[in-house]
Amino acid sequence: MGNNNVLYQPDNEQIEKSNLSEFIEFVNKEYSLSITDYNGLYDWSVTEIENFWEAIWKFAGIIHSKGYERVLDKRIMPGAKWFEGARLNFAENLLRYRDDRTALISAREDQPTVRLTYKELYRLTAACAAGLKKLGVKKGDVVAGFVTNIPETVIAMLAVTSLGALWTSCSPDFGIQGVYDRFGQVKPKVLFAIESYQYNGKFIDCRDKIKQIAERIPDIEHVVFIPHFMNPLEYDTSEVKRGKFLNFNDLLDFTETKISFEQLPFDYPVYIMYSSGTTGLPKCMVHGAGGTLLQHFKEHVLHTNLTRDDTITYYTTCGWMMWNWLMSLLQVGATIYQYDGSPASPGIDLLWKKIEEEKINVFGTSPKFLTICQKSGLVPKEQFDLSSLKIILSTGSPLTEENFNWVYKFVKKEVQLSSISGGTDIISCFMLGNPVLPVYSGEIQCRGLGMKVEAFDENGNPVINEKGELVCTEPFPSMPVYFWNDEKGEKYHKAYFNQFKGVWTHGDFIKITNNGGIIVYGRSDATLNPGGVRIGTAEIYRIVEAMDEVVDSIVVGQKWNGDIKVILFVVLKKGMKLDKDLTEKIKKNIRNNATPRHVPAQVYQVNEIPRTISGKKVEIAVTKIINGELVTNKDALANPGSLEQFVKFKINGN
Repeated sequence: MGNNNVLYQPDNEQIEKSNLSEFIEFVNKEYSLSITDYNGLYDWSVTEIENFWEAIWKFAGIIHSKGYERVLDKRIMPGAKWFEGARLNFAENLLRYRDDRTALISAREDQPTVRLTYKELYRLTAACAAGLKKLGVKKGDVVAGFVTNIPETVIAMLAVTSLGALWTSCSPDFGIQGVYDRFGQVKPKVLFAIESYQYNGKFIDCRDKIKQIAERIPDIEHVVFIPHFMNPLEYDTSEVKRGKFLNFNDLLDFTETKISFEQLPFDYPVYIMYSSGTTGLPKCMVHGAGGTLLQHFKEHVLHTNLTRDDTITYYTTCGWMMWNWLMSLLQVGATIYQYDGSPASPGIDLLWKKIEEEKINVFGTSPKFLTICQKSGLVPKEQFDLSSLKIILSTGSPLTEENFNWVYKFVKKEVQLSSISGGTDIISCFMLGNPVLPVYSGEIQCRGLGMKVEAFDENGNPVINEKGELVCTEPFPSMPVYFWNDEKGEKYHKAYFNQFKGVWTHGDFIKITNNGGIIVYGRSDATLNPGGVRIGTAEIYRIVEAMDEVVDSIVVGQKWNGDIKVILFVVLKKGMKLDKDLTEKIKKNIRNNATPRHVPAQVYQVNEIPRTISGKKVEIAVTKIINGELVTNKDALANPGSLEQFVKFKINGN
């Protein structure tokens, strides 16, 4: 059942003034409809999908040099072709504003804040694009970024995509093998690379790593160093051969003041994204320009209610799709606040302080960050002026009811807390927030417009108020156009279409409630199955991590006598030890708040939980270890050494 605990309800004035209400008026007029609310709009959007996506194209005012012949050729997956005949450029749509409004506010640890206007951003992009042309970058080439979330990265991405080249990036906290596993597959012609950065007060020099990457990938013809802010490091010019290494400032050609935007088909590739790569070589997902633009416009303007007057931040690295999502805000003309550094340095209150200082309206974060704030005893509403804050977005893992309750008690009563969920695979969301609907504790507000999301039982039947497999039963324009090195489409098909024919199966375990909201129970491949009962890992995390004693946890299934037994690992508060009493308390809490099936057979204490660089728990790797299997790819992890703790728990080893 959906719960009835309404934590936030927009008032009539907020609903009437929302972009969503304006869009309802627009489609009613354009298509002779009489839609009155979100449910009616959603039903229309997933039934008349061609009209819906055409309405987004029109409402967004997509800049194009040639119109489309039809919106969609066939309603099939995979293989649907969208907006055939259209010609456009991704960067041209992101750079539609060229005025004196602030485009980027960039802050870093221990550095002054930098501000760039839309006019300055256009000017710098023109200079960067001209420099890249001189290096021979052209349509169809791949350009990579080994970069942090700073203005130079945005300028490089816009310049690259203006030329019709493909942009791909990862963050410099990846190990050399992790970078090679990604960029080595896509063979970039040019690599933008940050010489150094600061994290948690520590200065990290990347130059040696960059040179090793350039040596291992011979396709890289040029490396463009982005110097450390206000302190350009000298690099050893004796190693510079054939002009392979150059400085970002030397690349910029300011004689060119206009950008000649390469006009390309709607689904022409713009980004290469990567799966986490924790179970093998990362999959390289190629996303098209048009689908990315339409999907992000819909999510920013309709679901997040953003306008030119808003300032938004999302704490993200450039190796996570939330960076790409954030950059698309340029097409709205809003102000993007970039933060490069640790969100907890010098203190966990840092980002809350930035909300006050920069009058941020939309704050993007993760359940882990909110939980750390909660457990630290922070009360943001008492310490900071959060009057500008309208929406908190959260993704990366499911938000717990405790997270919801903490936000409304200790952050702000009148704030829309939007858990959003989708994936790198679709460079967007399946379920997300909504400015005209209430927020129910523990639930994502709604399914996204145009996304026919359902929960399927094991027989492929849609269910409501029952747990099921997250599927999408109609095509949508932000599906990957293809996977890299997958000419026959076999990897693509296997990734999403093996389970139910012609239906996108995403790999999440969800429930759609009577409220129309969604509860996510974790990844399907990490779902526990003791005695044949499916249990989502998030069901256990919600309970365990709400306990004061527990800082973090991971739960996995171990093969045992033809069945699965549930094993829980916990990280406790500093100085605490897992004794018999605490073990019993944990088990009792789980039994009382879930079911006896959820209670782990064993609970063990560990020092830290293995996570990907984007902060996701890696249940699969731990499952493999405790079942005596090898984990071959550890370089995608933020803390690969943490896996060693689990070896002693493998079968016959406990």
